[in-house]
Amino acid sequence: MTANATQATPVVKNKRTLTGVVTSDKMDKTVTVLVERAVKHPVLGKVVRRSKKYHAHSPNNEFKQGDTVMIEETRPMSKTKSWAVTKLIEKAKVE
Repeated sequence: MTANATQATPVVKNKRTLTGVVTSDKMDKTVTVLVERAVKHPVLGKVVRRSKKYHAHSPNNEFKQGDTVMIEETRPMSKTKSWAVTKLIEKAKVE
């Protein structure tokens, strides 16, 4: 056996990613992201939209209300914040 084969390689878990719209950017280094998903109702069979809000870390305060962003699960940074914004998908339309 070689020396390289005996060393443990770090195991990298796939982190969960979600896509949503920034609903609030009033906090420092934090944005609130609304994530919507479509779920089939178990009895009616109708497709229903479910939504949930997540607090996500934004270190440079670069994301504004209405932006579509991708967030990734991270270690807990505070009581409610355990997601981080990874990339901007679409800027908000200014009217």
